[in-house]
Amino acid sequence: MATVRLLSDDELGDEARAVFAEIRAARKTDHVNDFWRALAHDPVSLRRTWESLKQVMGPGTIDPLVKEMLYVAVSIANGCDYCIHTHTASARAKGMSEAQFLELVAIVGMASETNRMVTAFGIDVDERWRDPA
Repeated sequence: MATVRLLSDDELGDEARAVFAEIRAARKTDHVNDFWRALAHDPVSLRRTWESLKQVMGPGTIDPLVKEMLYVAVSIANGCDYCIHTHTASARAKGMSEAQFLELVAIVGMASETNRMVTAFGIDVDERWRDPA
């Protein structure tokens, strides 16, 4: 359940309306996710978040599908149900197969388990892995 009221299109201020138009154009859809509708209460944060998301998830050296899969992995690790669902849908739209999704979940689970074990053991990083070169 949302902690803020989700704004309808009729309730948007001019800046939020402009960002929503950009979201619709970029995603080629009339639908604007509820995340953006909650964030529309703060048009400055809405604009900043949209600009950052476009930059980070836009064209770069990492394949768009890999970017979405990374977003899913971090969302699983952080327990964000909303982001897990929306970015899994986006990854599937970019070609992620069911087998890839299941493998991704297994990797996240394994990494989470071993991360907790290493943390509990207080193991320092091996000397050979400390040099970034």
